[in-house]
Amino acid sequence: MAFIELDRVSKRYGAFYANRDISFAVEQGRLFGVLGPNGAGKTTLLRMITRILLPDEGTIFFAGEPLAQHHQRRIGYVPEERGLYKNLTVLDNLRYFGQLKGLSSTEATRRALWWLQRMDAHGWEKKKIRELSKGMSQKVQFIVSVLHDPPLLVLDEPFSGLDPLNAQVFLDVIAELRAKGTTILFSTHVMEQVEQLCDDIVLINRGRIVESGSLRQIKARYGIRRLELAFDGDETFLQEFDGISIAERRNGSLSIELSGGIEQAQRIIARALAHGTVRRAECIEPTLREIFIETVRRTETEEVAA
Repeated sequence: MAFIELDRVSKRYGAFYANRDISFAVEQGRLFGVLGPNGAGKTTLLRMITRILLPDEGTIFFAGEPLAQHHQRRIGYVPEERGLYKNLTVLDNLRYFGQLKGLSSTEATRRALWWLQRMDAHGWEKKKIRELSKGMSQKVQFIVSVLHDPPLLVLDEPFSGLDPLNAQVFLDVIAELRAKGTTILFSTHVMEQVEQLCDDIVLINRGRIVESGSLRQIKARYGIRRLELAFDGDETFLQEFDGISIAERRNGSLSIELSGGIEQAQRIIARALAHGTVRRAECIEPTLREIFIETVRRTETEEVAA
């Protein structure tokens, strides 16, 4: 069942469309990535899903119901620009925001202390937000978003400014939340984290969807692009194949760029076996980074041509 669904959603400012005719569904318990270059409309889209902004056209559904104000208590949101009170302490911030989401002061305090411990932030309770580094503030903002145990968590660039150690803390906690059934949407520019975390993605450029689906489906559509071949023998047989190029040679291995996908790779491997010893052969799918760059460039070229 779709936990979040967007049906032909658009948001415009005057004649400019920040999002245009956006439709997709996020299944319950899935981790969904919203990707796109700077200015693509990702933040606007997330703000509509959290009902900070309202769409000008189309409908957003939350657990089968049109998104309404009362659903906001069931959503946790980490904005790209942090929204903490700098002159209040960490614990006062957490207690205040917890109460806004319906927790009692006592329960908000109990949960805040537990989350500070979990996020390796024990002992920060009396620190004022203005005394914290960007990464430390980011941890507090994340705790604000999960304190009320929301079934939907929306994260806008959650890893921005984090060092590798703290980024791993976030990754671990996100994995724990996903395992317990939380539906998570997040935007990021770090493609490696998307490949590590996401079940499904939507790629937006200039306010429109240009690619969407599960990571498996998307990579299958782009096919095999490269063959890594560790080969001992005469490699002149490769001249028989049109549309290939050797991108790299190293330590007896060849990195071969393909134009004919898995079928071409299989033919090359068969010929290599006939001409020498194949120590290793691996068909390489394009990375999400490569798909991202190719898709954005293609759609921008198409728009210019139109």
